[in-house]
Amino acid sequence: MTENLFYIGYVTHLITMHWADVIAKEVADTCDHPLIATGISPTGIIHVGSLREAITGESVRSAVEGLGKDVKLIYLVDSFDPLRKCYDFLPKEYEKYVGMPISRIPCPCGKHKNYAQHFVQPFLDAVDSLGVKCEIIWTHELYDKGEFAEAIDLTFKKRQQVIDILHDVSGKEANPNYAPYNPVCEKCGRFTNPVFESYKYPYVEYDCSCGHHGKADITKGDGKLTWRCEWPAKWAIFGTSAEPFGKDHAAAGGSYDTGKRISREIYGVEPPIPIPYEFVQLKGVGQMHKSLGCSVTGLDAINMTPPEVLNYLFLRVNPNKAIDYDSGLGMLDMADEYDRMERAFFSAEFTEAEENSVRAYEISQHNHVPVKQPHQIPYRHLVNVVQMADTFEGVMGVLERTEDFSTVSADDLKRLERRVNCVRFWLNGFAPDSVKFCVCQTAPPGLELGITGKVFFKDLVNRMNDCVWDASTINSIISDTGKESPLGSKGAFKAIYSVLIGKTAGPRLGPFLASMDKSFVINRFIQVSQ
Repeated sequence: MTENLFYIGYVTHLITMHWADVIAKEVADTCDHPLIATGISPTGIIHVGSLREAITGESVRSAVEGLGKDVKLIYLVDSFDPLRKCYDFLPKEYEKYVGMPISRIPCPCGKHKNYAQHFVQPFLDAVDSLGVKCEIIWTHELYDKGEFAEAIDLTFKKRQQVIDILHDVSGKEANPNYAPYNPVCEKCGRFTNPVFESYKYPYVEYDCSCGHHGKADITKGDGKLTWRCEWPAKWAIFGTSAEPFGKDHAAAGGSYDTGKRISREIYGVEPPIPIPYEFVQLKGVGQMHKSLGCSVTGLDAINMTPPEVLNYLFLRVNPNKAIDYDSGLGMLDMADEYDRMERAFFSAEFTEAEENSVRAYEISQHNHVPVKQPHQIPYRHLVNVVQMADTFEGVMGVLERTEDFSTVSADDLKRLERRVNCVRFWLNGFAPDSVKFCVCQTAPPGLELGITGKVFFKDLVNRMNDCVWDASTINSIISDTGKESPLGSKGAFKAIYSVLIGKTAGPRLGPFLASMDKSFVINRFIQVSQ
């Protein structure tokens, strides 16, 4: 019954409550000290879709905290999972490690403790920038400490019952040789199958395919539970109240369905409230799954998306809806939408249709909503300004020509610097060429304007010399001068772009020129008019 309440909440409260509030209320009503669990298996490159689980878990945690509950979020790193194959991104010599626990495989770069930490640590460090407040727990350490021993013992004693549950729920043929626990061979280091009849707590023998016969101690890191038994064992160990997970686990007969039965009938605990989510799709690439590689990693997403915007991206839609992650121009659209919802929140002026998005903005702050609206720089304008200066100080110098920063707070400047870093990362790897440019320090070589073009720039200089240097005035002068010239307005704009950035198109000219030094612009126009 409990696991259905989340879906009921979707239907009855979708219009009036944000989905995180619906889940939070259910968790708070059923748990005195709620614990939200999330996790990841770092067997390879961690893609952007993995962020959905972490951000969803933190959003529910903060929403429950907002209801006055003492709530905790844990992030379980499945560091004792086996390396299933030698992936394309690994050196060929890693073929010899296939089948071994990733916590016992050397780090590919030599800078981390092991393979698991190599792939997950940079991601964990970056997730912290999103405001995710969680305790990191390494699964291999739980096995080493014997935390899974009771669950392993129960699966051996009730192995036939586990087999029956898997058969009943999945509909697949019962496997009499199913092993709920796989020892690690002390000779070759790979997971292998136990000799069931040899089990006598805490030892079980095994015959490995490498030819070695040995004995594993279930109170130590000598082996691990298989996934369908391990997941509910974690619920029992931590008393998990709610957990987000991918829709593949939520499918009928999937690991959550079998987990519910194993949790109750084998381990004697109630399963957590499920928070199934759809996968994240890269625009133009297709669906992504956590175990597959992709062209945009989670670390990429964190580096190129302002943290508050990334949180909002995952919160603005219900978990049961797929998310299109557009690492191109869609990045600018999402930042603009976030800023618009921020203004709506602080002005308290928004439509009923925007209510859910405004609440998503609020939740994305994880209970640290700014006291007043932060100073906003249009994101598209920031993309242009970043390409005009190499440092944050240089960016500030450009912005100060058109922006008043006299009342800006330290937090505002910190957020602006983060956004500048995100824009720079985006420009260096994911931005389309159409938004990239470089201000030429002198007239581009080979520039041919003709008599008509030179006359246009002479007229432009005469009108700009004594004008107020702001976007509106500049735009009007360019339009008027262009209309009076044989070039026409379109030709005038193309000519200006060509003498400044060597392209026939670029940023909106009014704000772009207003951000530049007036004397630099006029001197360039004088140079090309002669």
